[in-house]
Amino acid sequence: MREATRVVADAAGGVCVAAVLLVATAAGIAPLAVTDPRPLDAGAVALALVAAAAVAVRRRHPVAALVVLNAVPVVWFLAPYAGRVVTLAPLIGCYTLASLRGWRWGLAGAVVTALAQIVAIRLVLGDTATVGVVPDTVLSVATAGSAGTAVGYYRALLAATRAQLARETRSREERARRHALEERLRIARELHDVLGHTMATISVQAGVGLHVVDQRPGHAREALTTIKKICDEGLTDIKAILGALRSDAQAEAPGGRLDRLPELIGTAEAAGLQVELDVVGDPRPVPAAVDLAAYRILQEALTNVVRHAGATTVRIVLAHEPERLRVQVRDDGTARHTADEVRSGHGIDGMRERAHALSGRFSAQAHPDGGFEVRAELPVPATG
Repeated sequence: MREATRVVADAAGGVCVAAVLLVATAAGIAPLAVTDPRPLDAGAVALALVAAAAVAVRRRHPVAALVVLNAVPVVWFLAPYAGRVVTLAPLIGCYTLASLRGWRWGLAGAVVTALAQIVAIRLVLGDTATVGVVPDTVLSVATAGSAGTAVGYYRALLAATRAQLARETRSREERARRHALEERLRIARELHDVLGHTMATISVQAGVGLHVVDQRPGHAREALTTIKKICDEGLTDIKAILGALRSDAQAEAPGGRLDRLPELIGTAEAAGLQVELDVVGDPRPVPAAVDLAAYRILQEALTNVVRHAGATTVRIVLAHEPERLRVQVRDDGTARHTADEVRSGHGIDGMRERAHALSGRFSAQAHPDGGFEVRAELPVPATG
């Protein structure tokens, strides 16, 4: 549609050029001293139509159009027809060539056009009058070429700007999609950790309650109390996670910090594990992301021990080193069984992703001395 509109506009421009040329010549506008000039006839109309056709196709064939438009004045003055308006038609071709092909082509077209116009005028005026016409001719041609070059640079700059804006728009959209995907993965990982830990603990405590409900009702009450506490904590975390889905801004990660580690250990002990905690180094504040990642890794590791290891003892090492926080969880269960069970889910992958997201290191494998060990090293910026 746009191309068709441009073709129609060029054709209309060509018709206007022919009409102006014929009307101006017939009205004696911009006369040129010609001895015994020919009146307007079919030849003049034919030359005007040729100029109109060249103007109409100048965008698609700028070089050929300029050659034709430069030839028309020469033939016009050889005829000879009176009137200097015909010398304006080549300026259109010179302008178009410079705007489409750049300043080099524009300079070449301007030189050719100026020479052609000077030759055309000399055919009529002779040497004595040519000197006064040359400056005007050169100035008009130079103006047309310069204007075309300026317009060409403007169009190129506009096109480059639009292309850059389009690239930036695509880049922003891609970043937005990537951010949304990362946010969904983050929420899924949080839900997996919270629900996995909660459900595993509930399952163990429910089993204990069913086992002792008749013989030791007091222990069954303790199991039910632990289940309620775990459910309340899990619901609080889930509400915080789901809040991110209802808010435009990224919600703060749900509670899950190393200061809650004693509660986590207490839950594991309530499930029948004997937990040994060894804190190495001087505890110091760590970035929130490291704090949360360390807690979630410990939570997932203990959950896997409760669900899969069949262990009785688990040892936790939390080492505060100068440039990193080292987390180790080792159980005394059946390592082969633990590895097979854990790798069938997303627990190991989730812990690994948390460590790698912070440019840390992670490993989960059977220990040479028995049991299964989870080890994570999370970088911590040094504080001066």
